[in-house]
Amino acid sequence: MSAPGLVVMMTAMTGSTATDALLAARDALIAQRLDYTEAVETFGWPDVGESFNFAHDWFDPMARGNDAAGLVISEADGSRAAYSFDELARRSDAVGRHLRRLGVERGDSVIVMLGNQVELWETMLGAMKIGAVLTPTTTAVGTAELVDRLERGRARAVVCNAADAGKFDGVPGDYVRISVGEHPGWNEYAAATAESQDPLDHPGNATSDTLLLYFTSGTTSRPKLVEHTHYTYPVGHLSTMYWLGLRPGDVHMNISSPGWAKHAWSNFFAPWLAGATVYVLNYSRFDAATLLQRVREEHVTSICAPPTVWRMLIQADLSGGCGLLREAISAGEPLNPEVISQVHNAWGLTIRDGFGQTEMTATIANSPGQPVRPGSMGRPLPGVPVALVDPVEGTVIEGPGEGELCLDLSQQPATLMTAYRDDERRTAEAMRDGFFHTGDVATRDAEGYITYVGRTDDVFKASDYKVSPFELESVLIEHPAVAEAAVVPAPDPVRLAVPKAYVSLAPGHEPTAETAREILEFARDHLPPYLRVRRLEFFDLPKTISGKIRRVELRSREQDVVDQRPASEHRYEDFFTRS
Repeated sequence: MSAPGLVVMMTAMTGSTATDALLAARDALIAQRLDYTEAVETFGWPDVGESFNFAHDWFDPMARGNDAAGLVISEADGSRAAYSFDELARRSDAVGRHLRRLGVERGDSVIVMLGNQVELWETMLGAMKIGAVLTPTTTAVGTAELVDRLERGRARAVVCNAADAGKFDGVPGDYVRISVGEHPGWNEYAAATAESQDPLDHPGNATSDTLLLYFTSGTTSRPKLVEHTHYTYPVGHLSTMYWLGLRPGDVHMNISSPGWAKHAWSNFFAPWLAGATVYVLNYSRFDAATLLQRVREEHVTSICAPPTVWRMLIQADLSGGCGLLREAISAGEPLNPEVISQVHNAWGLTIRDGFGQTEMTATIANSPGQPVRPGSMGRPLPGVPVALVDPVEGTVIEGPGEGELCLDLSQQPATLMTAYRDDERRTAEAMRDGFFHTGDVATRDAEGYITYVGRTDDVFKASDYKVSPFELESVLIEHPAVAEAAVVPAPDPVRLAVPKAYVSLAPGHEPTAETAREILEFARDHLPPYLRVRRLEFFDLPKTISGKIRRVELRSREQDVVDQRPASEHRYEDFFTRS
């Protein structure tokens, strides 16, 4: 089906009152895609009633009889599989029946530990259709993490690949085991093909019932368990759709690993709210040339990738163009201006940054058609009540200023989680004084543009100057020898603390004193004196299983060596006159 044909189908699709309400809200946002001011002033969250179910009340009305590709998966070996919206609707009905036959009922939690394969999307839809609760889980976890996830998530069933089934040998519990591929003692996922593909009945779940349980990445502590409802993620991702700039008939490519919230953001809810095709490229080792080739061959219109991928892409040959690419988006952590500049020079596209958390949908972003200010995350998205709060006084900062990014709970943010499961203390702490506290510090200018400063735990003072690690890291990674950098405070007898950079080197560079000197000199020339990087150590950066740097470990390491200098540490005064 051509893109224009899909637009007609999406406009004419019929379903419940909930379907009509969501369609009207979605179409309004698409119509105002390039008019940020109008969207913010006129958008209202749709009333989908008391029993909304994304799979029944949105996906199926869009998908039945729709032969456009809903999902396309390309493999590293060049093979490709495409699944129409109609196929996905019918196949997920069979999967839902299979889950129910095995004992999964409405309200039961299902651990979904799959890669980028069609079974992941089928299981997500099928579980929704019977009213089950989804707990997406990365395949990178081991047995110890799974014990924690099944216990805290109160899982009733597990769906994983046969290759990962052995991880559950040490995970106790009376839960249904389903494997994609044969594994002794497990139920076979393939048996779902024998089930009827007739439409399943609506499970009658409440809109406020729990739909998703997501474990956070745990960068500073034990992972939190986030609860989302049948509204907060499915409908709440209208904000994400708006940020991505998606329209019916688009082909959207998102580079993220299953099991984390960003995968649901951009590989499930946002594109399917828009009626766009989800395109996935599987690879065991990232190859920029292959990715660029697929973008052109698959007529990808929008791509969302983490800064790490964008930084690798600009090392590739961009001269072949970007095909039909219209939207370029970065997510996961702030993107550095140098990368944005190089992509714009090569393709004429401006990478648009954005901000959100597992606890919410897209919250702040540079939306389509709006001026992008270097370093800024953009402005609050339509319908998202963002506030800056003074971290000491607890008062709302009006106009320009710096404070903690929060959501105003008095405006009942439709995009926000309900709670951290079974953790009243953390929930109360995050939602104290009428605001949801993100733990992120930012500044806002006179036009409302918001710039990320850092985590409240990461920002520190050196010689009474406030230091944003991100600001220093942004400069460091512009040096060709630096692949990644993490800046933390190092105790200092004179300045109380000084900025220290832990650096992971790019291929072809050696961890020598000369390399350290060059990096420190580069930082000196590109930063004001009060933000000067004073120490540097080449280091294998500790990360969470989602790939985020655990700065908490690096800060702790500095405290452990407060009275001694690590042998591998290089200092500014080793090479230059201290100033």
